Amino acid sequence: APSVRLSPAARSLFDEPLAITVQGLSPRQQVTLRTSLQDETGELFQACARYQAGDNGEVDLARCPALPGGSFSGVEPMGLLWALQPQKPFRRLVKRDVQSPFQLQLEVFEGHGEPPGRLLAQAQHERAFLRDGVRRVPVREGRIRATLFLPPGNGPFPGVIDLYGTGGGLPEYRACLLASHGFGVLALAFYGYEDLPKDMKEFHLEYFEEAVNYMLQHTQVKGPGIGLLGISKGGDLCISMASFLKGIAATALINGSVANVGAVLRYKDITIPPLGADAKRIKVNESGIADIVDVLNNPLEGPDCQSFIPLENAESRFLFIVGQDDRNWKSEFFAVEGSKRLQAHGKEKPEIVCYPGAGHYIEPPFFPMCAASMHLLVGRPVVWGGEPKAHCEAQVDAWQQIQAFFRKHLMGKPQGAPNKL
Repeated sequence: APSVRLSPAARSLFDEPLAITVQGLSPRQQVTLRTSLQDETGELFQACARYQAGDNGEVDLARCPALPGGSFSGVEPMGLLWALQPQKPFRRLVKRDVQSPFQLQLEVFEGHGEPPGRLLAQAQHERAFLRDGVRRVPVREGRIRATLFLPPGNGPFPGVIDLYGTGGGLPEYRACLLASHGFGVLALAFYGYEDLPKDMKEFHLEYFEEAVNYMLQHTQVKGPGIGLLGISKGGDLCISMASFLKGIAATALINGSVANVGAVLRYKDITIPPLGADAKRIKVNESGIADIVDVLNNPLEGPDCQSFIPLENAESRFLFIVGQDDRNWKSEFFAVEGSKRLQAHGKEKPEIVCYPGAGHYIEPPFFPMCAASMHLLVGRPVVWGGEPKAHCEAQVDAWQQIQAFFRKHLMGKPQGAPNKL
């Protein structure tokens, strides 16, 4: 009888590859493979692919090309994961509770029909976020609202503060995956969580300074400096932290802005206004989805220059991860202008890694690309950009680039050095 063989067999970390093979088919038999995954709100994500078994009656996704007509085609060992799509529009796959794994369901059907033919085999697999031995420590010290993830083993570990964007709350999934690679990571909430501000009107860097000092003083965090990792709005907050606060050695930005965006930023007697925007520049397509890439003003012109964050004051090294099809804002332009500004002030040139075909939400590996979803500040679905296969490949590479960058500047290890846990 046909059967599904998975490696690892029962459980893997979400950012690890999963090998999928179907055995026991007839030679050259046509089958459809389907994956299903439900998020914590009950939203269903699915992907399917059509295959023809080899002469040995086997379909090995690492060698067998998917045929046209499914969610992807060609040899794509991880296609059944990165091609997962929501069954309702404008839903993005996120992990809310990192202590429970996602349950992945894999089914093998006869033929290439619509609807699929007879069920031939099935398997379940857990995609986990919390590696065995990683400690999850809720942090409520002073004003800090955060969760600290510490790797297995005896520290101290290189420390990183992880910030997400305008969605608010306290996303932990990237921080806990990064902790499984040997970093002590503080997932930090900054609004829309517990007793923190409910909206994005203004932010005070003193709050973020508390978090930096918490990490610098932690016995499990290796000094003398820590790293910052931010995506989207979290990116410009990280640049602001690096520009004004002490103790930051490495700052990695995923599609971040070099101008302060969306809220007033205050630190002591300094105020940085948000970059101006013009809602008339929003383009809405027939489906009601907005393209907001041209909404923000240019931070090099007129009064908007005051929103440019003085990153030349930073002691930190910088890494810019750029999706060249980012439709949220002009990430590549921001990275290039940040680089010019640093070099004009005699600072080291930042690393800029550009990914053609990648959109705004560059997540850890194997998260499916979200093409469009609701934007809290715009109040309607917006397009995020990206082409699924290129976007997925970018996520795999960016994850390695970020870890190598932090190892180099927080541990003094050469890039590509093996990570000893």
